[in-house]
Amino acid sequence: MTKQKKFITCDGNQAAAHISYMFSEVAAIYPITPSSTMAEYVDEWAAAGRKNIFGETVLVEEMQSEAGAAGAVHGSLQAGALTTTYTASQGLLLMIPNMYKIAGELLPCVFHVSARALATHALSIFGDHQDVMAARQTGFAMLAEGSVQEVMDLAAVAHLATIKSRVPFMNFFDGFRTSHEIQKIESLENEDLAHLIDQEGLAEFRKRALNPSAPVARGMAENPDVYFQHREAANSYYEAVPGIVEEYMNELSAITGRKYGFVRLLRCRRC
Repeated sequence: MTKQKKFITCDGNQAAAHISYMFSEVAAIYPITPSSTMAEYVDEWAAAGRKNIFGETVLVEEMQSEAGAAGAVHGSLQAGALTTTYTASQGLLLMIPNMYKIAGELLPCVFHVSARALATHALSIFGDHQDVMAARQTGFAMLAEGSVQEVMDLAAVAHLATIKSRVPFMNFFDGFRTSHEIQKIESLENEDLAHLIDQEGLAEFRKRALNPSAPVARGMAENPDVYFQHREAANSYYEAVPGIVEEYMNELSAITGRKYGFVRLLRCRRC
């Protein structure tokens, strides 16, 4: 029997929040325009007792700043809880120190960003990609959307891919343009995506959680020879990301009928 499609009228922020709620156990939040409504939706749904894809209610904690939110995300991930946050502009810049740690420790998570201009000679609250471009060097994979339907679909790809790859994702879209554009789109639900979760990857993430019964040393100091060996050891995880993302794009296309894929650049034989 063909599944009955469910349509909702929403904006990009609600679409991202809808998907992130499914895959999150903890949300550490701090509001900043134009991303604030993502956290507001998640907080509202949690207060109403909505269940995520694991049959649990998301634990929402509002921190004192975006830096605090990112630190809470890092700590929660170290404890083995799938965690996310939502931000934009200067808020994302305040998260960069913790983003280096999250990526360096290969902790799966997704930051949802309504991309916005940075304050330079003056404040600007209009759409721009200065913020996400300033965070490229952290080691987060980046996945972008250009419509509300794409946010619904590709946010799911980001959450699924991060669990399988261990590489954290920055999922972003235009602030105010896509974040606040209202469209009628097809909604994805828990039952559509639950079977796509890499259960082995999820179990391994839980197993790596800090546990007083199995103590480990993390965050120690290393000399350059060992430090760069560890940095190089992460390359294989990053090399696997494109294939994993494409795999989940294909899985999503099979469910929705909407085609997603990479733009592949072919090199001329004479080049």
